[in-house]
Order: sequence, then C-alpha cells, then structure tokens
Amino acid sequence: MNYSDTPSLVRFKSGSDHCVADLYLPDGNGPHPIIVMAHGLGGTRNMRLPAFATRFVEAGYACLVFDYRYFGESEGYPRQLIDISCQLSDWKSAIAFARTLENVDESRVILWGTSFSGGHVLQLGATEANLAAIISQCPFTDGLASGLAVSPWVSLKLTGVAVLDRLGAFVGAKPRLVPVAGRAGETALMTAWDAYDGYLNLVPPGARVVNLTPARFALDIIRYYPGRRTANINAPVLCCVCNDDSVAPSGKTLKHIARIPKKEVRRYNHGHFEIYIGDAFEEVVEDQLDFLKRVVPVDLKTNKKRYEQKQGA
Repeated sequence: MNYSDTPSLVRFKSGSDHCVADLYLPDGNGPHPIIVMAHGLGGTRNMRLPAFATRFVEAGYACLVFDYRYFGESEGYPRQLIDISCQLSDWKSAIAFARTLENVDESRVILWGTSFSGGHVLQLGATEANLAAIISQCPFTDGLASGLAVSPWVSLKLTGVAVLDRLGAFVGAKPRLVPVAGRAGETALMTAWDAYDGYLNLVPPGARVVNLTPARFALDIIRYYPGRRTANINAPVLCCVCNDDSVAPSGKTLKHIARIPKKEVRRYNHGHFEIYIGDAFEEVVEDQLDFLKRVVPVDLKTNKKRYEQKQGA
C-alpha cells in the first residue's frame, strides 16, 4: 500500500491552548480507521512514536500523534508540566479532532498509549464511548505500585522538592524542576537501573530533549490508578506487558487488566524501555498489527463505500 511517509503538521484546541500533532494518512480516499497516539511520562511525539505510526500507516491506518500541552511544540506554560487532568483532557480533544478529519472514519477511532499514556488510554476506555479498540503498551496502572518501585530515600527527597514546588506555584514562583529520568539515587521521577539510558535512547539523533519537569507532579502520580477502571472498558483491548518492567511493575498491571471484559494480553521478556527499539520493537509492533487487522480490519472496498456515504451525508 502506498502512503506518504511525511506526515502533515496539524493543531487542535485543548483548553485555552493548542496541541500540535503529526497526521499520517495512508493512500486512498478512505475513510480510514485512525489511531490516536501520545507518549508516556515526559515524552514527546518524536521519541520513537513515528516508528510505530509508520508501520501502522503502511497497513492502512491513519495516525494522529500529538504532544501534550506544555510539551514539545504544543502550547502551554509552565513548560514540561505533567498534569494528569490536562493530559486526559488533551486526549479527549485529540479524539474529538480526529473524528472531524477528512477521509477518516469517525466510528473507527483507536487509542494507542505507552507507559504513562498506556494508563491514560485505559482510563479513557472506561469513560469514552464509541472506541473501536485500545492498545496499551507497558501501561502505568497503579500509582502505589510504581511509587514502591522507587527507593524510599529518593521518594523522600522528591516529595520534599514537590511540596516546595506546589507551594511556590500558588504564589507564582518559578517552578522547581527535577529530571524525568535519572540515575539510581538521583532526585528524579524515574530512577530504575534502565531509566536514564532507556529514556535518552528514545530521542532521535540530533534532537533536543528537555529531561526536566516541575516537581509538583510527584504528589499526583501516587494518587493515579487508571487500572481500577478497567472493568468498565467496552472496547477490545490489547495489553502489551513487559515481564521485567522496572517502572510499571507487571504483577500489579496483570491483576488490573484481568478485569477488562474484551482483552488480549501479550507478554514480553523485555524491560520497560526495550520495546521501542530493535528486535523487541519488531516483536511488539507485529503483535499490535495482528490485533488491529483482526479487530479493526482495513477493508478497501468497505472504506470506499463508507467514504461515498460520508460524502453524500
């Protein structure tokens, strides 16, 4: 199938700001099923998400890959702010925007999330109607489980900085920043043995990454439990779980996703950051394509009929 490997840059409103996204469209009039995609904790859309999107568009799926507000090319201040409610709102805005796009089938919207956004898509799956499918990769499902994966000393230091940052935000002080990924013992959100190198390995050559975020987020992550809503998800879900996940422990993840009514689970002997690159990437993306082709198949004849119906409406 032919397609354009150069996506179009698009913008959509979320709150009072605009999010920036890459829109990938396969060849043909469609209407195409569309996959809405965003990154995990402190990630931007250029950090290996194009590798996944390119494979999906080759198979006939449109992809909308966006940056959250405060990140990448999207608007919003303070920069690098991780705000759970804002990110969920950005997802809802992205879904609504995707449904307005020409040559897109608004009835076949698929959510794809990884790591922290892997939790977001499960949370949204429990509340958003008319989703065709969900792919949740190495998902964050349980704030306590992920919090316990961090050493007590790091947690204590991080909490102290987070409290000061939250208090400062009330009076308009400059944010107190901490690294998203750090080495063992550093005051950072992720300090597992593979976190620092794994996070930086996702950055494309020559690109600049801002490995920092306002520390106040550390007070919120411990209270976020997207896995608790999984029993309410109506859409078919593929969960890709890393057995050796150092950031989102697989034991708790498997317990949460066991409650999803229509689920498929694939497990990998890889770490949290390994599945974005190399042979591990090939393994997981092939499983995701297999799921998509079975659950939301691309039928060119059906696409043409739906396109004609849409144009005549």
